Amino acid sequence: MPTGVAIRDVRDQLFDAAERVLLRDGPSALTSRAVTAEAGCAKGVLHRHFADFDGFLAELVLDRIARFDGRAAALHDSVGTGTLADNLTRTLTDLFGPTAVAIVSLVTSRDGLRARLRRARPTGVPILTDAANAIASYLTAERALGRIAADADVDTLAPTLIGAVHMLFADRQGNPPEAGAVRRTVTAVIAGVEQETPR
Repeated sequence: MPTGVAIRDVRDQLFDAAERVLLRDGPSALTSRAVTAEAGCAKGVLHRHFADFDGFLAELVLDRIARFDGRAAALHDSVGTGTLADNLTRTLTDLFGPTAVAIVSLVTSRDGLRARLRRARPTGVPILTDAANAIASYLTAERALGRIAADADVDTLAPTLIGAVHMLFADRQGNPPEAGAVRRTVTAVIAGVEQETPR
């Protein structure tokens, strides 16, 4: 791209390019040169918009986390409808798409990135922590309706669901698990607390 030509939506263009590199080649291939080459722009473009590469990656992660807000809202809207297993299976299958799994790998593989993210989000692994919070909120609402046991420990159930389902999706090179496998895992985790819905 010629120098001096304005790049429309440069942040989005760079974020999308970084996501493509991450999905195609993995976290170790994600460099500023790889991102700008993928975006078709000069390397200096990235550094004009971000203080350094870890700062760019932190903004990328936070941008992708923001996309989870819609999924969290949809899960909360399902309170009292359908079955818990169906609602949780749908949300977790949607959550652990290739981008989220790759973002988790990226965060766990880069110390500098984790340090940056801790400034904005002091605890937990981004995406996983956000998902666990959304699921805990959903389970709390379902508990209030009597659809799970009154003594259910939702703050333990939520990260247990996240961890168990993440293990099904964690192989970046493999095919995603079938919905039935996710549902079996969800059903096993909530089996001790789910209540029969009154007729």
